[in-house]
Amino acid sequence: MLQNLIATFQNVFETNEHPRCFFAPGRINLIGEHTDYNGGYVFPAAISLGTYALATKRSDEKVRLYSTNFAETGIIECSLDQLDYIKSDDWANYPKGMITYIHKQTKKVLTGMDILYEGNIPNGAGLSSSASIEMVTGILLKQLFAIQMDPTELSLLGKKVENEYVGVSSGIMDQFVIAHGKEGYAIHLNADTLDYTYAPLDLTEHTIVIINTNKTRTLASSKYNERRQSCNKALKDLQRKLTVSTLGEVTPTQFEQWQHVIVDDIHRKRARHVIFENERTKQAYKKLTSNQLDKFGQLMNESHVSLRSDFEVTGKELDTIVEAAWKQQGVIGARMTGAGFGGCAIAIVENTHLISFKENIASKYKQEIGYGPTIYTPKIVDGARELTKERMV
Repeated sequence: MLQNLIATFQNVFETNEHPRCFFAPGRINLIGEHTDYNGGYVFPAAISLGTYALATKRSDEKVRLYSTNFAETGIIECSLDQLDYIKSDDWANYPKGMITYIHKQTKKVLTGMDILYEGNIPNGAGLSSSASIEMVTGILLKQLFAIQMDPTELSLLGKKVENEYVGVSSGIMDQFVIAHGKEGYAIHLNADTLDYTYAPLDLTEHTIVIINTNKTRTLASSKYNERRQSCNKALKDLQRKLTVSTLGEVTPTQFEQWQHVIVDDIHRKRARHVIFENERTKQAYKKLTSNQLDKFGQLMNESHVSLRSDFEVTGKELDTIVEAAWKQQGVIGARMTGAGFGGCAIAIVENTHLISFKENIASKYKQEIGYGPTIYTPKIVDGARELTKERMV
């Protein structure tokens, strides 16, 4: 595959130079949804679907960006002193944002570049294609220009690109796990302190299945920002009685005692999800590390119910998949993953029932929705890195 990409790079940029090659994974979140921007815990893992980037340095300040996924757009060109956000640049704003902030922070990006991108993360699927682009750009810049920057610093700059450059009020989870991913492990992350622990995913007899609804979603949508605003308002109400700075600090017991001070019923439901989801995520870490996969799966199921009933971000497509998955033999647990409003669900399935699971879910979904899902069984992989003959995806 890389040889084909190198040939495409040389053809697009009309060069014989051999580019350096980089990869950043996408991610799934096993449990802990809409908790990261509320200072809670999340439990993501990096997956083998991701973004490739091939790059060479130039002798001038010109930056040329090309994506095989948007070949019809052609080369998007700018310069190091003119990297402002331009709506029509679409996907290219993510690498432009990373170049902007890394240069501002380090003053090390001193020449232009030719960069080719190719991603195999479905657009709008909720597997974090934008953060993957940011992190592959970050590791590319770090290596090309010998920048001293650790994975956490890169992930924080990626979040800054989302929040300030692009204008999406997202949390740190996506960039963090893509930067810190480890083959065979999930990451139990405190999104407030950035303390984290690797948890082994012993899936010898099981497979993580991703089921894409093929209903695209846009993270910058008003619904996402509405949920965040509701959480902030619920927190302000609770702060009249509790000394806390985030919903992630509120225990389920405290919520039960003081939920009446949250004036709006909708805001109360949103807070209930976040606070109990945070507790589920902490319990999930204990169950996984003590090899209680069945208990872990039950927490996944409870997470989906809460996202459906209290946070209201699932919708018919995701509910159809997850509710069908719960009825299948060999399913340990299933839930939506990502921000919701479409996108993907995940399930942990016993290998002996994997074929029938995929067939039954596809059939049920097409019957209910009218078109089929796309099903993936990716590996859990390392985070953003340069690709060499010794270290491929």
